[in-house]
Amino acid sequence: MLQEFDERNRDLVINVNGRLSHRDEAGISPFDSVVQGGDAVWEGLRLYRGRIFALDEHLARLRRSAQALAFEQIPTDDELVEQIRRTLAANDMTDGVHIRLTLTRGVKVTSGMDPRLNRSGPTLIVLAEHKPPVYDAGGITLITSSMRRPTPDVLDPKIHSNNLLNSILAKIEANVAGADDAVLLDSRGFIAETNATHLFFVLDGVLCTPTTDACPEGITRATVLRLAADAGIPTEVGDFPLTRLYSAEEAFVTGTMGELTPVLVVDGRRIGTGAGPLTKQLAAAYAQLTATSGTQVT
Repeated sequence: MLQEFDERNRDLVINVNGRLSHRDEAGISPFDSVVQGGDAVWEGLRLYRGRIFALDEHLARLRRSAQALAFEQIPTDDELVEQIRRTLAANDMTDGVHIRLTLTRGVKVTSGMDPRLNRSGPTLIVLAEHKPPVYDAGGITLITSSMRRPTPDVLDPKIHSNNLLNSILAKIEANVAGADDAVLLDSRGFIAETNATHLFFVLDGVLCTPTTDACPEGITRATVLRLAADAGIPTEVGDFPLTRLYSAEEAFVTGTMGELTPVLVVDGRRIGTGAGPLTKQLAAAYAQLTATSGTQVT
């Protein structure tokens, strides 16, 4: 699975601290914290027919992450939404759009990791692209990475930060193996998530998903759990070894970038016979929800 360049994005307008510029002219200072050490937080948003799904939840997670990193200044939700609106309007975007919202600690007076060198406030980047769900709707293949998700005593996974090297290294392993993505385990050997998504699988009719002890609290993941509860589908959140996933009747991954996508193969083990009945049911329920709810921004 490799994303393709979309010609509609050739002349994108990017928003950096309120300044709208062509994608080839938008710039970030080499003294910005995101360049110096990945010192930033981010959210991925999706626009459906003029509405952003779960916008409040995404902005709340962005704010929690920035507070955890002790950002001295955080824009208000109204300020963030206004810059999102300006960016979408500048690109004449109303549907089928993915928005990468990044908030950095800002520009430093000199290079270095000390936050006391940041004296000019945060940098806000709004990148909106024409981008449908990125995975093949027919399903994806996974391998297990040698990388591990860190525990909260090493780096709290609830901080949705731009430090993504752990995921990038896992993705490299997937690419080398000819798989679409990689499963990462926690320090105890239980499934955490993939390099880019959360995992769900069905065992004896029960919808199972790992805890978020070693991964972010996914907003799409939480939505799927609510949809399952509304539909009377039994669920289990817990610690699962790979062998449970290997024997699953069906499996899928979740995320704002790709929505719900079936998993066909894990480490060479075939999972079911393709998209299973619960996967199809929940994908349809999710599509219905995103089509009828969200915050109007265009």
